[in-house]
Parts: sequence; C-alpha cells; structure tokens
Amino acid sequence: MKKLLLILVCAMLASCGHTSKAQNEMKEMTDDQKMSYALGVNSGEQFRNLGLNIDFDIFMKGIKDGIANSNQFSQEEMQAAFAYLEKQARANQDKAMNDEKAAGAAFLAKNKNEAGVKETESGLQYKVVKEGTGKKPLATDKVKVHYKGTLLDGTVFDSSYDRGEPITFPLNGVIKGWTEGLQLMSEGSKYILYIPSDLGYGDRGAGAQIKPGATLIFEVELLEVNPAN
Repeated sequence: MKKLLLILVCAMLASCGHTSKAQNEMKEMTDDQKMSYALGVNSGEQFRNLGLNIDFDIFMKGIKDGIANSNQFSQEEMQAAFAYLEKQARANQDKAMNDEKAAGAAFLAKNKNEAGVKETESGLQYKVVKEGTGKKPLATDKVKVHYKGTLLDGTVFDSSYDRGEPITFPLNGVIKGWTEGLQLMSEGSKYILYIPSDLGYGDRGAGAQIKPGATLIFEVELLEVNPAN
C-alpha cells in the first residue's frame, strides 16, 4: 500500500508542477525499494493493457497473503478467479482490437480520396513523394532503406532516421505491406505507405506501441536494391 500511495502522491505533485520533492524521494530509494517500485509499475502496465478493473485494496491484501503463505481461497476458487480474469482480458482485448480496426478502416476510407493517394487491389495505399529512376526490387531481393513508421495519431514507433543509419533486409522477410509497397518503388524513390492491419502486424500487433489491428503509416526511401544471388 505504501508503494501505491507513493505513486499516487507523485502523480498529484506532477499535476501541480511540484515534482522536485517526489523526484528526490525516488532517487533516495534503496535497491529493494526500486525493485518493488519497478514490479509495481510493470504490474500496473499489464493491468492497463488488459483493461482489468482492479480493486487495489484487495490486490494488496492478496500480495500480503501470498507472501505470508496464507491464501484465503481454495484451489477451486483460485481457478474460477483466473478463469474470470482470462475471460475479461480476452473480451477487453477483442474490443480494443475491433476499435483499432474500425479507426483504421475509417482513416483509409477517407485517405484514399486525398490528392496523390493510390490504392492497390490488396487495400495498400501509397503516395509518391519522389519518384526514383533506378531499378525496382523483386520480393526475393534485399533492399536498403531509410524509413519512419507512425501510428494514426502521429506517434513515431520506429525510425531509421533517428538511429542515424539505413537498414538492409530481404524484402520477403517483412510485413506484406512492405513487400508489396517497395516493389512499386524504384531506387531513389520516396513513398508514403498506408498499411491496413491485415497487411501489417494483423491481430497480434507488435511490441508495446503497435496494437492488434493497427493501421500503420510509413515514410520509406528506397536507397539500394541488391538482387538475390
């Protein structure tokens, strides 16, 4: 409970613009306290991502009872509770994914009417920023590219520009939207690719930022094509 109170106090202070005292308290934590805080943050992030309605008083009691080896539930009650957790988590995840897909579909339906945007038979949309004059890759080729990937809200989730160096990879080893989109490009081209979820990471998502069902936007420069040997 003390850790939870500390987190809440820090949030309240931050909202008022008075963070120095809270920051000092965080810096003065022992290694065990830092470990405890990190575990709390990790658990909180999982609860948030799963959309679970957690009663934190009961949750803290469960932690204390678990540490004290004094579980108040029978094995059957534990199994029932975890079955309910799994059901709720799956329902929340399905809703979040469907909401993400709906937002992507609405975006693409509007975007395809924007100036310069073209759509392929698969549903991939693209816009030519600069047309190159070099060779076009085959799916079996390796390509060297600079790129920036963003979510629909503009959040950058990956960027070779930020890393300061382009990346080289086999074109048939990435998401379908890239494999298709880059074959439309010539060396020296720069395109914007609008990739629906079924041509991206689909229902599984990727990492913490790319949610299941997400539509993605990539700015891509095709720097070099290396034919497969």
